[in-house]
Amino acid sequence: MSAWPAGISAITLFVDDLDATKRFYREVFGLPVAFEDDNSAVFEFGNTLINLLRTTAATALIEPARVAQADAGSRIQLTLPVDDVDAMCKELAVRGVTLLNGPMDRPWGIRTASFRDPGGHTWEIAK
Repeated sequence: MSAWPAGISAITLFVDDLDATKRFYREVFGLPVAFEDDNSAVFEFGNTLINLLRTTAATALIEPARVAQADAGSRIQLTLPVDDVDAMCKELAVRGVTLLNGPMDRPWGIRTASFRDPGGHTWEIAK
């Protein structure tokens, strides 16, 4: 059996409102769209692609599994390392982001804060 790859090349997030979520990623993360079509928009986070895919197109990708509704509750958290969690929280507020929690010191020695994108996916910043 061969070894697992060293990293994840792409993460696909299912979104109901592609335009709003695409705008959020451009404005909050300051990233350009690397690729887009009628059903998706891709952003590059270093070596990892974040693919925003309309939920209507996601069904064909994962069937017979079902696409969960955005209000079903969070089942993923994506973490981005930052140099200063408190400073980034202030910058996120300027960009119109409402934090879910933080900034706070976690018992495992990391300072974090988290927020959601318009698709309901939870993002964490950490130092």
